[in-house]
Amino acid sequence: MNLNIVLFQPEIPQNTGNIARTCVLTNSTLHIIKPMGFSLDEKHVRRAGLDYWPYLKLEMYESYEELREKYKEGTFYFSTTKGTRFYTEVSFKQGDFVVFGRESSGLPDYIREANKQNLIRVPMLETSTRSLNLSNTVAIMAYEALRQMDFPNMK
Repeated sequence: MNLNIVLFQPEIPQNTGNIARTCVLTNSTLHIIKPMGFSLDEKHVRRAGLDYWPYLKLEMYESYEELREKYKEGTFYFSTTKGTRFYTEVSFKQGDFVVFGRESSGLPDYIREANKQNLIRVPMLETSTRSLNLSNTVAIMAYEALRQMDFPNMK
């Protein structure tokens, strides 16, 4: 396992599908914190054409606290437009967790406040009222982390 990608209450199934595909192709684990804005049952996954879904390492949680309790010793980074450090300023290592917030509202204040030292961001124009698509942001950060690890077991 290379990385741990965490989605906090994802709302858009297409984003989660794209992120799942990125996880499969990078040997990363996808962690989803409920509730979600859609279903992951077999019928919905099959209908969406997610033929890679059986290869996905997926873990589900009822809460953020449940995830943190399970991985007490893990190193966690939090992607947010409110971060002060660029994602390229972090020295990623295998097994790190990168947490991404909801498409509509990002990460809740209580998570950002408790993890100020590990808030990271992708640079964007400040005049923009929107941020990058969630699946694009995940791919950008994941591939930077993997580059730093010299793309382990990837060709």
